[in-house]
Amino acid sequence: MLKHAYHWRLARDPDLPVYRYVQNWGRHGDAGVISFDGLNVHGAAWYRLFSAAEPGFGFVDEQTPELTIAVVPSHRGHGSGAELLEALLEQARRDDFGRISLSAQQGQTGFYEHHGFEVVGETAEAVTMVVQLAPVTAER
Repeated sequence: MLKHAYHWRLARDPDLPVYRYVQNWGRHGDAGVISFDGLNVHGAAWYRLFSAAEPGFGFVDEQTPELTIAVVPSHRGHGSGAELLEALLEQARRDDFGRISLSAQQGQTGFYEHHGFEVVGETAEAVTMVVQLAPVTAER
């Protein structure tokens, strides 16, 4: 799933340290969901906290986890990504995070905008986006 999530970055620089998005999984601030049929995984979404000293691509601050999401090409466009994203955002609310960030390829932000993400920074190749999360108690 990591390669599916960062294929556009790896095509430009195969030496990027994308392993940091899963390395030593299970530390404070890590959470994820997986979509599968039987034994076949076809999507995953996860978030992780990063430090200012070693930021992720969509880093905004040390209290905001960064989202990564991937769906294999054969399952794209059928709602898997939305289900994964919604489940992960709900988990983030339960974990008391106030917002989630991500980095997306320029021109590929419509899906995230539809789910409430807003652009907070950009470069020639990527945008950083954030969604504000209502606390779980406010929703009930």
